[in-house]
Amino acid sequence: MDKTVAENDEISLKELIQEIKQWYQYLLSKWKIITLAGVVGVVLGLTYSFIKKPVYTATLSFALEDDKSGGSGIGGALGLASSFGLDLGGGGGGIFTGSNLTELFKSRAMVEKTLLSPITLNGKVISLAEMYIQNNNWRKKWNESPKLMNIKFLPNDDRTKFNRVQDSIMGVMYKNLSEGGLSVAQKDKKVSIISIDVISKNELFAKYFCEALAREVGKFYVETKSKKARMNMAILERQVDSIRQELNGAITGVAVANDNTFNLNPALNIRRAPSARRQVDVQANTAILTELVKQSELAKVTLRKETPLIQVIDRPILPLAKEKFGKAKGVLIGGFLAGFLMILYLILKRIFVVIAK
Repeated sequence: MDKTVAENDEISLKELIQEIKQWYQYLLSKWKIITLAGVVGVVLGLTYSFIKKPVYTATLSFALEDDKSGGSGIGGALGLASSFGLDLGGGGGGIFTGSNLTELFKSRAMVEKTLLSPITLNGKVISLAEMYIQNNNWRKKWNESPKLMNIKFLPNDDRTKFNRVQDSIMGVMYKNLSEGGLSVAQKDKKVSIISIDVISKNELFAKYFCEALAREVGKFYVETKSKKARMNMAILERQVDSIRQELNGAITGVAVANDNTFNLNPALNIRRAPSARRQVDVQANTAILTELVKQSELAKVTLRKETPLIQVIDRPILPLAKEKFGKAKGVLIGGFLAGFLMILYLILKRIFVVIAK
């Protein structure tokens, strides 16, 4: 039985080798077609390398300033302020840490606000959205549609007043940028430096959008994180102004009361009561004003601690990093791909012919 199995294996191996030779001879007989396909692929690959526009990458890196310690002196002062019913902020804004901050950069609100930022292009002030539209030649198609031909995106335009068509266009721009043109990531978990990469076929757009996005997010970040401190500082400033007016009025009242009691008979003490009350008001308002001024200065210190919050390290500098589909790459890929597809087509064609028989 072992002898029979050995003979069957030998026959199968011989048949396999013979089959491979037949396929090789068949493909070799078609060398002209395969070569022609390779040449066509080379031409197509070379043509594509000329047509394909280079892609530019603008990179901006920044460090997030997060001063949580603040020192014992500030901490004690904040505790004193809270005892008077005042919340001076002091380290708020924890929602914008780590991955939350990177997602903020990629949020639709920030991207659309950035697209409406003004830039100067060829001596004209336009929005980044208009520059994006020009880069993609959308206006040529829009001029054929009555609904789109008058659509404009002015610099610093009010986003809340956009109509449905404008919302749709902004949505398309956001989708294109967020899916293939915008990347925000922390390169190394051990280093608190975040990088923004903007990829575009237009070098200037990549640079302008990258810088504008960092600026808009930084502004929003500062305003949000320091909102509580700014509100309390405004309240304290209003209270200081109010108490100062009261104190000035009390001082004036003391002077008027003293004038009314000048050379007054010492026996008529009741006439001196208004002056005494005014002096008490002066002392009370002075004490209150002194404490409010301290708290107001403390609020200013707290606000300064929370601003600036984003420190830019590297900005995109022209010329930007460029990735281009090279001619050699086009020739190799085009020729190989076309030749491979032609060989695959010939193999499938012969298999179908054999099956049909």
